[in-house]
Amino acid sequence: MSLKSSIYKFLRIWNDVDSVRKGKVGKRIGRRVTGRAAGKTIRKLFK
Repeated sequence: MSLKSSIYKFLRIWNDVDSVRKGKVGKRIGRRVTGRAAGKTIRKLFK
């Protein structure tokens, strides 16, 4: 695992914890699911 990917992983966990503190977990989960679905759709289009 490279340094860059380690930093990104750490920051993703950090932001998850922060969203729990602020009470915005649902919004964050929704955005993640939407982003992954959009990525899969775009991948299929340009395959």
